[in-house]
Amino acid sequence: QVQLVESGGGLVQPGGSLRLSCAASGMIFSIYHMRWYRQAPGMQRELLAVITNGGTTNYLESVKGRFTISRDNAKNTVYLQMNSLKPEDTAVYYCNAVREVAEVWGQGTLVTVSS
Repeated sequence: QVQLVESGGGLVQPGGSLRLSCAASGMIFSIYHMRWYRQAPGMQRELLAVITNGGTTNYLESVKGRFTISRDNAKNTVYLQMNSLKPEDTAVYYCNAVREVAEVWGQGTLVTVSS
């Protein structure tokens, strides 16, 4: 069964950091491009960061310099390091795997940035 499971969300104060993890199973992880999205209440889901199967990364402008996507193919895991968090970063964060027409979503992990 192909599955993505996110973890690492929680409550953090403004200016703080969190690292999200997304563990993949049932798939050849290394051939997939991996993405992190988020969806705030009442908002559309937005693409934050991409890491290709070759390791190339790209970021939404508003998170560039604060968020870092990385992957460990040996652990079948993709990460999102989030620094200098702001209240507007509060959202459910999802990881996504894509390869040609195949696409897999995780269930999401909630990140709340509040004092």
